[in-house]
Amino acid sequence: MITLGAPFALARAEGQVGSWLIGSAVVVSLMGSYAMLRDWETLGPLVLKHKWLMAIDMTFGAVLLLTASPDSPLGYATVCTPLLGGLLYGWRGAALYTAAQILCLAAAYTAWADATTTPASTTLISGFCVAAGIIGVTLRNLMFRFGAATQALSEATSRLAVTEAVEQERARLAREMHDSVAKTLHGVAMSADALTQSADRMDPLTVRHQAGIVARSARRAAAESREILSDLRRRADFAEGQDQGQGHTPGVDVADELRARVQDFTTRTGVHTDLTTRDAPAPHLPHAVARQLLTIASEALENTHRHAHASHVTVEYGVIAHELLRLSVQDNGKGLPPGTDLEELRKAGHFGLVGMVERAAGIGARIRIGRGTARTGTEVRLDIPLGALTPRTSAHPTAPHPSAPHAPAPLS
Repeated sequence: MITLGAPFALARAEGQVGSWLIGSAVVVSLMGSYAMLRDWETLGPLVLKHKWLMAIDMTFGAVLLLTASPDSPLGYATVCTPLLGGLLYGWRGAALYTAAQILCLAAAYTAWADATTTPASTTLISGFCVAAGIIGVTLRNLMFRFGAATQALSEATSRLAVTEAVEQERARLAREMHDSVAKTLHGVAMSADALTQSADRMDPLTVRHQAGIVARSARRAAAESREILSDLRRRADFAEGQDQGQGHTPGVDVADELRARVQDFTTRTGVHTDLTTRDAPAPHLPHAVARQLLTIASEALENTHRHAHASHVTVEYGVIAHELLRLSVQDNGKGLPPGTDLEELRKAGHFGLVGMVERAAGIGARIRIGRGTARTGTEVRLDIPLGALTPRTSAHPTAPHPSAPHAPAPLS
């Protein structure tokens, strides 16, 4: 609409100064609109925080409107201002910018009253401004409701994924016990039975040899049991916590485990690594979730040394905005090769990044692998909503968290 109305404004500009003023207003309006469209993720928060910024755009539009007259296409472009005011700022913003835009239309009509036969067009556009403000507020409310429903669904999906990860870990440990300890103990029992039945018919050396086999098998079973029990010792169980009426059960302190792995990585590779924990304390995590987080962190650290050839790595861990648990590994290496694609990596047999994405998907987390906020290097960032890590109880239902992640984003 600005482009269509610009010739009317330029044709009615008086003198060279007026032409320069109108031309500058056209350029600023167009470039401002294009910048908002292209970099909304960066500029949008500024506009939301500082409500007066949109008044600057309205001022340039008013200059064009006063020059081109309300009967030009620019008159209809003014409807966008109250619409955006309602979308961004609600009823107050819609009322404020609608009133301001109607005043601009009235001023433009007054300036062009001699050349305008009837105020019908200006009155119609003013009505459109009021309707646009109402529509903007209505769309805003609908989007918030839809967003809340989407966030609740995302949290539920993440919660189910976490529960499934715990169940998968339990099944894995059951398989390990069946395939290791149970079989070893069965072998011990058979050897002991054979020794009992034939001990009186064997010479002492043979008895000693058979007894040694039983003893070694028993020690091996004890070692396998200790290994599995040490894995089970820190595992959180959501269902048991609910049955006991607890908000959560003790789990793994990932911050301590992460600190030990970072120190070991620095010692082995010589790559300077900083670990930063946020002020908000991170909760203890279920063992299955913690294991996936630590595996992703270890893989990301190894990649910074093997592939990125980084000299400095920053690891951040903790809760942000009281809603998300975030793990970030940022290096200053050479970054991902252009055109990196997960499917191509999988076909080529490179499963590092693929494995990280699959592990994140398994616990309902959102993972982003790319340049991140730095100019160089690679960042591996993992976000999990806290609501997905806290079991629900019938007495105290958990409200949906507004920052629950969507489906995992592999590369960015």
